[in-house]
Amino acid sequence: MFSFLSTWWQERIIRRSAITNEQWQQAIARLPLLKQLTAEEIHQLIRLSILFLHYKSLEGARGLTLIDEMKLVIALQACLPILHLGMDWYRGWVSVIVYPAQFIPERQFVDEYGVEHRAKSVLSGESWHRGPVVLSWEDTEQSGIIDGSNLVIHEFAHKLDALNGRTNGFPPLHRGMDVTRWVSALSDAYEDFQQRLNTWNDVPIDSYAASSPAEFFAVFSEVFFERPDILKYYYPRVYEQFKQFYRQDPLARLPSKNHVH
Repeated sequence: MFSFLSTWWQERIIRRSAITNEQWQQAIARLPLLKQLTAEEIHQLIRLSILFLHYKSLEGARGLTLIDEMKLVIALQACLPILHLGMDWYRGWVSVIVYPAQFIPERQFVDEYGVEHRAKSVLSGESWHRGPVVLSWEDTEQSGIIDGSNLVIHEFAHKLDALNGRTNGFPPLHRGMDVTRWVSALSDAYEDFQQRLNTWNDVPIDSYAASSPAEFFAVFSEVFFERPDILKYYYPRVYEQFKQFYRQDPLARLPSKNHVH
């Protein structure tokens, strides 16, 4: 009964959306990342994005005014990871805050000796557990161009990761997925990636992935969607686990000439 009402309500939200098909197509055209999706996938992505814009509050900060096209560009990329998962995977939080460019939050922390410190760091984005996703529009504009980096996917991957209670590279796995295989594939890849960095045997993946298991999951999620050929080539076991988790196979969308050999 409740499932029926939820489906009915979501269909009502989608039907009543004031955003035109032309607006969606203009936003999609800005994102080469979406070029390889099928017509059915684009249709589903738009439906999810309409729900995303209904249930989430997108707010500009420091004088930034978010026009519709900016909101659509964010929503389309945010919903790509949940294309075959559903909006419920973004439950438990509401706000997306967008700064014009990188921002510098001040943090307070207490060290091992009980001394309180204040620290500032320059950020392009962050994701708070049960709190907002924060994005830099300057960096968001550069997302979706198939260069292996995607701020929006990165921060929303953190939201998926946090559904188990903490961000540690271990999101809730689907029934039928083997926890041991997930842990083994990601742990081995994390160790190998750090070793490669330490021995200058780099791979074309952002070194930030080596900073923690949570960042490893988020950065590798960016690569999974943006440059799946790279992830499959260097870390095929991680690719297979992500394919099961996201229920997508981005590599199958790429022309074979674009694969790493």
